Amino acid sequence: MTQISQTAAATHGGVTRHTHRVPMRDGVHLATDLYLPAGMAGPLPVLLERTPYGKNAETRRERTAANPSPMRRGEVAARFAKAGYAVVVQDCRGRFDSEGLFTKYLGEAHDGADTLQWITAQPWCNGAVGTYGLSYAAHTQTALASQRPVGLKAMFLECGGFANAYRGGIRHGGAFELKQAVWALRNACSGSTQLGEAARQALAQADIGEWFLRLPWSRGDSPLQWAPEYEDYLFGQWERGAFDAYWRQPELYAAGHYGALDGVAVMLMCGWWDPYAQTTTDNYLGLAQRGNQGVRMVLGPWTHGERSVPYAGDVDFGPAAVLDGALAPDYVAMRLAWFDHWLKGAPLPQGLDEGVRYFRMGGGSGRRTPEGRLDHGGSWRSASRWPLPGTDFVPWYLGADGSLSPQAPGRGDVLAFDFDPACPVPTLGGSITSGEPLMVAGAYDQRSSAQTFGAQAPYGPLAQRPDVLVFQTPVLQDDLEVSGPITIELWVSSTAPDTDFTAKLIDLYPPSEDYPEGYAMNLTDGILRCRYRRSWESPEMMQPGEVVQISIEPMPTSNLFRKGHRIRLDVSSSNFPRFDVNPNTGAPEGSAGPRVVARNSVHMGAGRPSRVVLPVLR
Repeated sequence: MTQISQTAAATHGGVTRHTHRVPMRDGVHLATDLYLPAGMAGPLPVLLERTPYGKNAETRRERTAANPSPMRRGEVAARFAKAGYAVVVQDCRGRFDSEGLFTKYLGEAHDGADTLQWITAQPWCNGAVGTYGLSYAAHTQTALASQRPVGLKAMFLECGGFANAYRGGIRHGGAFELKQAVWALRNACSGSTQLGEAARQALAQADIGEWFLRLPWSRGDSPLQWAPEYEDYLFGQWERGAFDAYWRQPELYAAGHYGALDGVAVMLMCGWWDPYAQTTTDNYLGLAQRGNQGVRMVLGPWTHGERSVPYAGDVDFGPAAVLDGALAPDYVAMRLAWFDHWLKGAPLPQGLDEGVRYFRMGGGSGRRTPEGRLDHGGSWRSASRWPLPGTDFVPWYLGADGSLSPQAPGRGDVLAFDFDPACPVPTLGGSITSGEPLMVAGAYDQRSSAQTFGAQAPYGPLAQRPDVLVFQTPVLQDDLEVSGPITIELWVSSTAPDTDFTAKLIDLYPPSEDYPEGYAMNLTDGILRCRYRRSWESPEMMQPGEVVQISIEPMPTSNLFRKGHRIRLDVSSSNFPRFDVNPNTGAPEGSAGPRVVARNSVHMGAGRPSRVVLPVLR
């Protein structure tokens, strides 16, 4: 491939930036910045980031505990260059300074592979390339890796790299993750190359909260009507309810391409309150099971990319929760240590040489910190594999009396509630990104207020809603560690042909001086759209009153339930605006239409043992 170079930027701080327009196989040119150490002698290993957020834009994910001011991507690239790398940062197709039409996620496999081919042909490249990036810039890494490009030696994936976007990131349990709609509106305004000024102003003035309260939308009647390419891809994802060839594309389905990463060192890092926690553990398992000796995983008590603060939401995990000082001097140093080993042959520092590093939450004082957060505490642990050695998968059975017990109830019973799509259960924290200002990630006391988006009076504990079933253990007599994947198996029925069931795992604190009513701290949650109960590929409606078994798979977690606490499981049928609300009619996915109230039931006891299976560490 040839290149079209612009004038090189002046050398600054010992690093020179050059801007190129790199041609793709279809003739589209992508804006690409190259950072080289001044006075370099000979070719260097190369680090690559491909981003839709602006190749030299400020990013709040690039900061340290010592300096919380966000850095620009160019500043990070310059630090890497000073450490002896050639660094390439590129705008994705159709974003900021790059040509072409943006279709979220798609096309990144070929564009990434073409970019890497261009890199390895340059005189400043020694043939060894590493990739890095968070979220979308992690998705672009697994996309290009699927093409088996020559020269790819190491990757640092944080909070992304879809193992299966259908199972987490775009859809979850068959439901659609509405963060995708918030992301589309925000980013069409900021980086689209296709918008005129009038359309840009219309998008900027759209009230996302008002639009969400008007759901469901339709094509041409959504806040993205002024950005048709964004509206088109959003509805394209929303309407594709079944797992088909669309979801098997390499940009969305790393699980179908793990063989392409044989011999590539992969660091996987994520937080417990991140929508890509499941993707991270799935990718680890998929690569480790192929015998990849260069795969590592780090799981912290963080929301999306917020690795340099000790809290997530309204809960504090102590100073050890911060990456800086616990795992590396800072995030830049951690990535440099990874690439220095795999691209330069330096030894791996202690901590990065272990298969799994995870933060077990819990063990704090339970008091309110000076900043007003719950002191939940926690500490780092190491393990050789995932799931963790010494894990017993223990079932806890739901009882009609609201109990949660290791013993299954002897008699059959049922609990029912009315699910009204016009009054969904509001989202209070969880594994979220790109949801602001409608929803925020992290751990919170599960109580709604007038500030909770979508909540309706009377406000208060979600457990008091008539459409939330609550199951909890007796007060624990000993500490209990739960670390790993969780499954909720329910026997359910409904008056509707299709409906949703949700489940949320909670660490229930007892009343205290600081929290007189206790504290219901959410740990993880999930959802299942019943039409997909038997198959993701072939949806099947329910018969009214038919009792069926479903399985809900929330994000993995790690928590120490302290003596005196309770384990609680909340079951309902909605979590809005995290997920789209089921109309209970069996209508096609992503369509507008009437909504009806469903009478939903959970069956338990003899022959229908509804239960949550917890990974208990011995």
